[in-house]
Amino acid sequence: MKSRATRAKAAAAAPAPAAASAPAAPKKRTSMVKFAQEVRAETRKITWTSRRETWITSVMVFIMVALAGFFFFGTDSLLGWVVSQVLKFANAG
Repeated sequence: MKSRATRAKAAAAAPAPAAASAPAAPKKRTSMVKFAQEVRAETRKITWTSRRETWITSVMVFIMVALAGFFFFGTDSLLGWVVSQVLKFANAG
């Protein structure tokens, strides 16, 4: 009677089934006309945003970029001031 470990090693060493390692069949090629028709059909399915939605989203992005810029400017200024104070203290002592 074989132990579980022996059976597991034998299963791991067994070759994979031929179907799993066989290369996939090549895909059928389509013509350029058929491809263009499929692209147009897929493009019709897209829900495009309106000008108003695009404008609102652009303004929101601009506001968030400005806020992030102010935040990082303030953080950089504060850390720069802290480092300069520490260096002044180190040089004075």
